[in-house]
Amino acid sequence: MKPFSGTSLTDHALTTGEVLVTMWNVKAEYHWDTGVAMGRYLEGLKAGKIMGIRCPECRRTLVPPRAFCELCFRPLDDWLQVGDTGKINTFSISMVNWDASRRQTPEIPVVVEIDGASPGMSILHKMGGLSDDIEEIKSLLKIGMPVQAVWKPADQREGSITDIEYFKLAS
Repeated sequence: MKPFSGTSLTDHALTTGEVLVTMWNVKAEYHWDTGVAMGRYLEGLKAGKIMGIRCPECRRTLVPPRAFCELCFRPLDDWLQVGDTGKINTFSISMVNWDASRRQTPEIPVVVEIDGASPGMSILHKMGGLSDDIEEIKSLLKIGMPVQAVWKPADQREGSITDIEYFKLAS
């Protein structure tokens, strides 16, 4: 491999002024905007509601909401509140943390099809209120089981999906 041509800079050259050096302190502030659809969805979560949006063309109710329908490309603005209940679409029993370290108790990610939304409209969240015994969890949880959201107290909600603490089996 052919080395790059040129002269390497040394600490001496940089500190003694042999080469021109300039320092800039960049003030790069920014704000993240959730957009209309996600912003209203997050406001709903803060209020303890799951919001959906209906397509005027194909009549699907989408959760989480979008600004336009991905099937017929219509802009969307027909908002409605859907249930905070649903059914288990799929789940997993995980004994591994996000950093691949071993967990002492199981974490159960779950995909919940939300009542009032169109088939296949789901939220990825976690199950709670269950035993830590893996065999008991395996025998208890089944695809299609009804679940309900467990919300944080109103004064602790921030407008985030974590305003729902977890989903529990519906009674």
